[in-house]
Amino acid sequence: MKIVVVFPARNEADTIAKCIEVVKQSKYKPEVLVVDGNSADTTRNESLRAGATVIKQSKGIYPAKGIAMKDGIKKAIKQGADIIVFLDADITNLTPEWVDLLVDPVVEKECDMSRGFYRRAAYDGAVTKLIARPLSWILFPEIAHFNQPLSGEICATADLFETLVKNRNCPAGWGIDIWFLIEAAMKNCHIAEVYLGSKVHTSRQNYDKDVIKLAKMAEQVNLTIFKEAIKYKRIDNIKRYTL
Repeated sequence: MKIVVVFPARNEADTIAKCIEVVKQSKYKPEVLVVDGNSADTTRNESLRAGATVIKQSKGIYPAKGIAMKDGIKKAIKQGADIIVFLDADITNLTPEWVDLLVDPVVEKECDMSRGFYRRAAYDGAVTKLIARPLSWILFPEIAHFNQPLSGEICATADLFETLVKNRNCPAGWGIDIWFLIEAAMKNCHIAEVYLGSKVHTSRQNYDKDVIKLAKMAEQVNLTIFKEAIKYKRIDNIKRYTL
């Protein structure tokens, strides 16, 4: 069984090589694919040096995590992947066990998709706490129990990912993580959350500087959830709630 770990990455030269080296130590001996989002630094060179296959994101826009993930799925399938694992490229405490924990239940057919969840600092996860989870409670109770619906750690069979991204409404940006969750849930897939411990990543080391980025992320996550709610005729559910 062939496992491919995909890192969507943009300007992650400080962390990408270490991330690649770590995941290669997984018991599954995965191949590693980096989708470079037109980095202005040495992300591509660092990734190649660490032994990853590198492709350029198909559209030169930002934010474009959804595009990068779709590109990664297509390339991984061409490489013969049976199972695809997505991980964030800026994690500083990544371990090989993360890959093992995500892949195990999919390999054992205990679930169709696994998603990581983890401890976070009290101030962290603002978009999750203020946008993703409250809207899920109201519009998509099927996913209301998930601790981190915006998790970047996602594993599923290549067949499932391919089926999902055939949808023309696949978002281009940061809405992609919750979009995968909603779409899989609405297809009655069995989705499991896997506890990965703590997560430390560079994009949260200076929270104040991330406010503009978080605002854009919140906008895209909001839009994705509401588009899905319209698609699945969930807007009427709001009438059940009063403030």
